[in-house]
Amino acid sequence: MRVAVIGAGIVGVTSAYELAAEGHEVTVLERRAGVASEASFANAGVVAPGYVAPWAAPGMPWKVMRQLFDRHASVRIHGLAALREMPWLWRWWRACRPAVHAGNRAAMIRLALFSRTRLLELTHTLRLDYEQQAGYLVLLRGDRELALARPGLKLLAELGLRFELLDAERARRVEPGLNPEAALRAAIHLPSDGVGNCRQFAQLLKAQAQRLGARFRFDETVQRVGPGAQPSVVTGRGEERFDAVVLCSGVESNALLAPIGLKLPLAAVHGYSITAPLRHHDGHPDPGPRGALMDERYKVAVSRLGQRVRVAGSAEFGGASKTHDEAALATLYRVLDDWYPGAAVVAKAQPWKGARPMLPDGPPVLGASGAPGVWLNLGHGSSGWALACGSARVLAELVSGRSAPLDLTGLGVERLR
Repeated sequence: MRVAVIGAGIVGVTSAYELAAEGHEVTVLERRAGVASEASFANAGVVAPGYVAPWAAPGMPWKVMRQLFDRHASVRIHGLAALREMPWLWRWWRACRPAVHAGNRAAMIRLALFSRTRLLELTHTLRLDYEQQAGYLVLLRGDRELALARPGLKLLAELGLRFELLDAERARRVEPGLNPEAALRAAIHLPSDGVGNCRQFAQLLKAQAQRLGARFRFDETVQRVGPGAQPSVVTGRGEERFDAVVLCSGVESNALLAPIGLKLPLAAVHGYSITAPLRHHDGHPDPGPRGALMDERYKVAVSRLGQRVRVAGSAEFGGASKTHDEAALATLYRVLDDWYPGAAVVAKAQPWKGARPMLPDGPPVLGASGAPGVWLNLGHGSSGWALACGSARVLAELVSGRSAPLDLTGLGVERLR
């Protein structure tokens, strides 16, 4: 089959590889100059299936309201700009009900576990050499964070995931670079989780897809998609026909779906990161984190990528892609300074902001769109890297006419109609 993949973020690249590995003739169309140039460019890089969860959760609306005027809020809503997203916010609020949240979280974790397995398989079989470190430590600053974390520990146990609740002393043995003066009540250690450089992985997998015959066309914007037995794609080159079209186009997907009668409740929820080189101290232990950490109070991840540290967090609703919220960046610098003071060359830090395509209930939409010949693999929100490899494998099986390799309950487009 001739298959067009629209979008070359981490979801598009993994989809292209899996489809090419199935023997399909794949063409990837990307509006930017290279792969992983938008939401996949400088994300946290954390792969921790037990902590993949919907933003729509019980108690979340009140938490957002309490943080509206907090300088270090983990969720930020830019008033007037967010008003146009009121229908999305209404659906998000309804998805925060406990029963709905439980189903959505189960669907995301099921996909995340499958995705981690596929990520490890690809890394091993293709011998992909990218920046990665094992180990994930969730830092609980005080008694409040510890109390809030206990229901999550029960879920981790039910999932059969390896984890251990550590006191502060043992946590600092796992991450000896942690600031000894920072308040730390406890930590959750997940040795099988970790961090990987999403953009490097995408670049390596793109080369593997090309080796299998996939073609990547950059600086090419898709203007229109037409469903049918041989769906069409219109770009500046004109109209082309394929046997299937797969949309991995993130927040721009609705512009292509609306004309064919499908409008998804997608919103751009922006995330921030700063990436800085680690200092080198002769005769002293290497500074910075060994693997990946999450500051549970501020919902900020601190990750080691080679000889750099990346600090990522914030969920900004209604903001503009080219405008940075200085308070959001200040929170990232604060968390870095709290846990690893002086470890990074802050003067050389590179700030980044990316628009993450998020659906109000949390899970992505994966599978047939309902329009002939058009398939969907999008809406992964802040979990794109953690879900990409599994989503791509599922998509390739479905497009090839086979059954999905896992239960897709809660992941199809029908739930959004």
